[in-house]
Amino acid sequence: MSQPSPKQRISQHDSWPRLTMKLIDAVAIISGLMMLIIWIPSANSQSTIVIGLVAIGIFNISAEISGLYRSWRGIRFEKEAICSVIASVITIIMLSFLGHFSLYSTELSGGSLALWFSFTIIISLSARILYRWYCKWSQAKGIHSRGYAVVGINDLGIHLVRNISAAPDLGLRFLGYYDDRPEERTGDLPEDISVNLGKIDTLIESAKSGDVQVVFISLPMRAEKRIRSLIQALADTTASVYIVPDLFVFQMLNSRWTDIQGLPVVSVSENPFYGVDGILKRGVDIVLGTLGITLLAIPMLIIAAAVKLTSRGPILFRQKRYGLDGKEILVWKFRSMNVMEDGDKVVQATKNDRRLTPIGGFLRRTSLDELPQIFNVISGKMSLVGPRPHANSHNEFYRSQIEGYMLRHKVKPGITGLAQVNGCRGETETLDKMEKRVFFDHQYIREWSIWLDLKIILQTFTVVFSKQNAY
Repeated sequence: MSQPSPKQRISQHDSWPRLTMKLIDAVAIISGLMMLIIWIPSANSQSTIVIGLVAIGIFNISAEISGLYRSWRGIRFEKEAICSVIASVITIIMLSFLGHFSLYSTELSGGSLALWFSFTIIISLSARILYRWYCKWSQAKGIHSRGYAVVGINDLGIHLVRNISAAPDLGLRFLGYYDDRPEERTGDLPEDISVNLGKIDTLIESAKSGDVQVVFISLPMRAEKRIRSLIQALADTTASVYIVPDLFVFQMLNSRWTDIQGLPVVSVSENPFYGVDGILKRGVDIVLGTLGITLLAIPMLIIAAAVKLTSRGPILFRQKRYGLDGKEILVWKFRSMNVMEDGDKVVQATKNDRRLTPIGGFLRRTSLDELPQIFNVISGKMSLVGPRPHANSHNEFYRSQIEGYMLRHKVKPGITGLAQVNGCRGETETLDKMEKRVFFDHQYIREWSIWLDLKIILQTFTVVFSKQNAY
């Protein structure tokens, strides 16, 4: 295979929707400022225009940090709204900071800034809702839409059509599939997208005539020669051609694409908590963790005294476990057993376990023994929500038994997790039980959102009160 030319570049272009959103936000900021002046006439001054222009500049930077101007195709509006609010909050903080150390320190109060950007957020989000509605309407009417076809009748091609259907702002209208293979090798198509237009030679003719304007190639990566031949044939047309790499053959975990000096690369497994997402999750951990310690301080002191008075040994039990990126951490718990196992062999707790202290069973059933892990959260070693940490000896055993087991350590371990609120709590005496737990851990990493974290935290209370699989 020939080496790519150093001049070749694959980059993400600044599309019209992206530029439109930037313009909408700029108009929203100025409109919000005008509404503030109408509401509070004293907020108007000779510096109003300067402050407005500075706010637009800061908001653009904040929006890039929060990811507001990424492509939102097929993504729920709530996530876009959160990024918009985060960008606005950062802008308010920066304006307050600059105002404090500049000539404009008396121009706008903190309350005025908050009111200004409340107006701005309402205007901006309303415009975004209208934009999404317009995209759906224009697609239904066939306005500015382009007909597209998919080469390859397979799971990837079906998945692609589903995704495009969920993203009306793409302006694409599905025409059908093309595939040279006989029907017995392609399998059945879902009824709602069962449009099979024929062989690839027919596609070339349709592309030349302009009937097909966009072509997506979803052939498997091993079909390199077929893909090359098809691209060469389509080069004699004006159709836009995209290759959809069959990356789903790998165990994708929070995949993302980037480029290194123009060379595109795609991550197969990556930590989702970079940038604003990481800051947001850490902020929630600190706020809720601090609140938890404040509310639970007295109950924790009572539990500590009960542990000390009912059995011999230390109040707290610490155990070495794997943390973020598989690095070793010490996890704290109230001691619930008469043993302190932390070696090459750690026996999981079982029902009616003889090693339990007089109050150990109660602590484990109610998960009160886990409370000291809030200090692990505050220190940054753990998170409130994430894959539950296992004893090191269990990690070493299961990593050789379950494919992708160690990928659960791409994020910080949690006090509770998606696996625990889905019934995967307690003893994992069979391999399939651990496989199910790992499945939910991977799902959590792939689908993480701050709303998912809050949902898991609320569901955890229900699970704890049910005392299912807890002993």
